[in-house]
Amino acid sequence: MIASSADDITKAVLTEAGRTPDARQREVLLAAVRHLHAFVSEVRLTEAEFFRLVAAIARCGQMTSPSHNEVMLAAGSLGVSALVFRINNDSTISANLLVPSWRLDSPNTDSGASIVCSPTPGEPVLVKAEVVDVEGRPLEGAEVDVWHASTEGFYENQDPGQADMNLRGRFVTDAAGRFEFRTVRPAGYPVPVNGPVGDLLRMQGRHNLRPAHIHFLIAKPGFKTQFAQVYSSDDENLESDVVFAVTAPLVGRYVAQAQGGWQLAQRFVLQEGESRLPVPPITGKSDGPRPQLEVLKSR
Repeated sequence: MIASSADDITKAVLTEAGRTPDARQREVLLAAVRHLHAFVSEVRLTEAEFFRLVAAIARCGQMTSPSHNEVMLAAGSLGVSALVFRINNDSTISANLLVPSWRLDSPNTDSGASIVCSPTPGEPVLVKAEVVDVEGRPLEGAEVDVWHASTEGFYENQDPGQADMNLRGRFVTDAAGRFEFRTVRPAGYPVPVNGPVGDLLRMQGRHNLRPAHIHFLIAKPGFKTQFAQVYSSDDENLESDVVFAVTAPLVGRYVAQAQGGWQLAQRFVLQEGESRLPVPPITGKSDGPRPQLEVLKSR
């Protein structure tokens, strides 16, 4: 192809992409090319802007490590992760998006035990959870990964001061579809802004805060693997979550207990489907210094 116009380039790329044998891969690739070329044409992307964009994408990959996934963080900050979840899940159920903080091989933990593995400040909370199908029948034997950030704003993979797998555990539901665990009540935290995601948020004048939440990953053969984040109803950033992830079914209410501490109860509804774990966004713990947290203010 010898191009005589911008349209000639798009047509030629679409012709080559159309040779992709797999029907679904062909559909996705053709749509990606059409939208990407339309974006470049619509904004009349300059050469300088193109080079900056390529550098930012490359830096996302360069900053991704066993303990940090800048690419996944970027997808969240642009609402792409939340959009994929919405398209693929019934909005009335308790599903949510996968985030950059999930690790494989959380420690097997008995129901009722604590997931606090090293000194961690915070108010005690008892979490009671129930897993059912869409008809409300309890699901026995579901495996549930649980994890959350410390009250200081760090997941254990970010913080060399926390024990390996602190605030992480794996549970199995009983005959009533239930399990429970003890931990400290989580706080909201700022996502890292020392890379391209930070540049993007500053450009928009957005804050980088996530509302307080606890993560759940639930897997059982015959049911679609579910990711969920249960949020605190009194968090001031529910409406402005930096990754657009909050949904009404997952806003939980912490109830103060007479003897001190809190209790949180949550029901999870699984849909029938494929039980498949994704590739973990991170695979290990940072061995570097504890990062400095920076909070961006909204304009």
